Amino acid sequence: MNASAQHPLAVRTTCAYCGVGCGILAKPDGRGGAAISGDPEHPANFGRLCSKGSALGETLALETRLLHPMRRGADGTMARTSWDDALASVASGFAETIAKHGPDSVAFYLSGQLLTEDYYVANKLMKGFVGSANVDTNSRLCMASSVAGHRRAFGSDTVPGSYADLDEADLIVLVGSNTAWCHPVLYQRMLANKRARGARIVVIDPRRTATVEDDDLHLPVAPGMDTALFSGLLVHLADTGALDHAYLAAHTTGFTEALVRAREIAPDLTAIAAATGVAEADIARFFDLFRGTEKVVTCYSQGVNQSAQGTDKVNAIINCHLATGRIGKPGMGPFSLTGQPNAMGGREVGGLANQLAAHMGFDADAIDRVGRFWRAPAMAQREGLKAVQLFDAIGRGEIKALWIMATNPAVSLPRADFVQQALKQLDLLVISENVLSNDTVAAGAHMLLPAAAWGEKDGTVTNSERRISRQRAFLPLPGEARPDWWIVTQVAQRMGFAEAFNYASAAAIFREHAALSAFENDGTRDFDIGALAALSDDAFNALDPVQWPARAGAPLADSRFFANGAYYTPDRKARLIAPALPALHEAPSPAFPLLLNTGRIRDQWHTMTRTGLSPRLGAHLPEPFVEVHPDDAAQHGLSDGGFARISTRYGACVLRVMISAGQQRGTLFAPIHWSGETAAAARVGALVAPITDPFSGQPEAKATPAAIAPVSHALRGFALARGALALPAESWWARMAVRGGAAALFASNAPVAEWRAQAAALFGSGVELAEYLDEPRQSYRAAAFEDGKLVGCLFVGPAEAAPQWDAVKALFEAEALPAPQRRAVLSGRSTDGLADPGPTVCACFGVGLHTIRDAITSGAAVSVEAIGKSLRAGTNCGSCLPELRKIVAGAKVVETA
Repeated sequence: MNASAQHPLAVRTTCAYCGVGCGILAKPDGRGGAAISGDPEHPANFGRLCSKGSALGETLALETRLLHPMRRGADGTMARTSWDDALASVASGFAETIAKHGPDSVAFYLSGQLLTEDYYVANKLMKGFVGSANVDTNSRLCMASSVAGHRRAFGSDTVPGSYADLDEADLIVLVGSNTAWCHPVLYQRMLANKRARGARIVVIDPRRTATVEDDDLHLPVAPGMDTALFSGLLVHLADTGALDHAYLAAHTTGFTEALVRAREIAPDLTAIAAATGVAEADIARFFDLFRGTEKVVTCYSQGVNQSAQGTDKVNAIINCHLATGRIGKPGMGPFSLTGQPNAMGGREVGGLANQLAAHMGFDADAIDRVGRFWRAPAMAQREGLKAVQLFDAIGRGEIKALWIMATNPAVSLPRADFVQQALKQLDLLVISENVLSNDTVAAGAHMLLPAAAWGEKDGTVTNSERRISRQRAFLPLPGEARPDWWIVTQVAQRMGFAEAFNYASAAAIFREHAALSAFENDGTRDFDIGALAALSDDAFNALDPVQWPARAGAPLADSRFFANGAYYTPDRKARLIAPALPALHEAPSPAFPLLLNTGRIRDQWHTMTRTGLSPRLGAHLPEPFVEVHPDDAAQHGLSDGGFARISTRYGACVLRVMISAGQQRGTLFAPIHWSGETAAAARVGALVAPITDPFSGQPEAKATPAAIAPVSHALRGFALARGALALPAESWWARMAVRGGAAALFASNAPVAEWRAQAAALFGSGVELAEYLDEPRQSYRAAAFEDGKLVGCLFVGPAEAAPQWDAVKALFEAEALPAPQRRAVLSGRSTDGLADPGPTVCACFGVGLHTIRDAITSGAAVSVEAIGKSLRAGTNCGSCLPELRKIVAGAKVVETA
């Protein structure tokens, strides 16, 4: 399709967030921003976007951007330097370290946020020319267990299915995936199938998440026990005559051993129920559904992957599909839902330390093949260190120089406090970033290299269904920012490898990547995009989304794998795997009686360096929190909306308490997103155990033994300001963006008199300050004005009657305020048409709880569908629909009472 003809005012590109890989139309506004909408022609989303994708236009400002190379001086401060100095310093620093300590003394730590072309040149430099495989990626935290499971079962890291299978399946099983929040565009596709065709949805998850609201069956499996459930399913399929013996005989090996182990793990319903904590009747119903439904897709995500036995969980799922021949055919198969926009592209180019490019491993033939293709003088001969191992080696002083690209490991890695300290020990820490500051930068970067951000980057990404899409630039490069591939190639040239890294464009790198995929392949490897190896620059620029394989001379009509076997093992047969006996790596104890599960929330992404810039996205769940079951809350003296200290062997956090019956007894859930820059004491990664899966190296992020105890704060409040907000170090706080400024919610034990003294420091001199003080009731309110415009607010009150900020925020976001509205600020209510929307429910359209309730009360919206027609809430990505249903149901209960 001709992009300019179809959308003459828009640039077709791809979303920057999850592995769904949604197509986007970006219309630059000429002022550094852009209007964002879904691309109706993109086969991943057909025009739909989630709340995060819809808000991308709010994240393009340059206030937080790193725009020039920066070098750390002898005094520890960062100062601007030239690109020539920065590149020469990085090249010489790595070269000198290698000469002195050997190639394994240096490492790269990459990211699924990189484009494929960035990933390719970084891997080529390290594995082919430095001579070490110490290059790993934050995708190790995301989908490494899926990779290992695929390779054990299929002989290759192949996702067999496509999104179209979600439209044709009659049963969709979601395992360890809060799809409604984490992959909402795909979830709406599943619900469309349910409405149109009657497809059933089973959710297997310890928590009752938003995804459960539309399911037909929820199995709240005990942490770590997925293998027991799917082993039991395999036994059930065998005992009820549901196996596809012809497929097993023709296309698989290992069935007998897998079934023997499955019987050992899960001999009957009673044993499965005891292991999983799920009622026998519900297990039996799930087994009957799976046995009796031919078209089954089993989608799994981080609840499976992020486990000390994640690879075994993956293979237990795959075993059930192989045993019934339900793989590679329309509407059926195991399906890994990846978390990052280019986790798949990173896998294609060898972004993991245990892989070479083009889905090749470290066998002798592959090392020789890649080395000859690259003409590499120093091919790595063995696997490198996986992420957790790599940072252990840094802590021991074995890694001397590290280059981090587009990720924030001081927040995201397990045992994050240790990681932060380890980074400080490096002789050379280079960080390619597009933000000026984050927790990793603060750990002591020696060199900061300004990288292009989404909207400025040009290249490709690959989504969860193996579909390669173009990410196109629609904004100019700001300051001295440069593409990551350019930065890497410039360093490589200065290290003496100019001939191998003489690329003029991302298109040139893509062509080489495609050619390597086909090099000496002849159908022996799954990843082959040789048909794209001769694309001209113009053809690359116009490239439509294409699913691999795309073999030269072969039709692209059907890109399914494995319907007729042809696996990538030596005998071309799949392997059914006998998993280890499922067990928690570390059980709860009297000191740590609970299990901590970590994950994502609906409207935030990773460590919030991008989503944290959007006022819309920060409004739904603005504070870091921990979900606790009511029984556990009572036992530990916790109150809903209060605070708690969560501690493990590795660290501690202080989080708001959210009591939820959807949380399993004996477990906690805390989101991963807040960092040291966005909240006080809320880096959840610091709590997570550095335990890893023995096959994948993926860390266990779902079951760390933890303790919880109440934390008391006498006062609560909020602050709003047009500039940066600096709050007292002793207070607990969480920052968020608001239109026209910044905001923070806080808690404190300091008396209000001390907070009154803070007002002047927060808002500066020269403002008109209106104040209200009730010291006996520990209540203080201040509003700062300049020329009639509200430029700052500070509200403090007793914790049990904390001031509400939604109405004041609405006033703050207005332009200028007439006298009546100025007087209303200190009362905390909006007047004269500035309605208080209440807490945000629908982030896509900024619809608040009060607005929804008002519409229900007025009779304008008496159902979820009517709310959508009246207010648009729930009509875009649909991730707020479960919350809307609860609001409507609650209103009906009140009306009936």
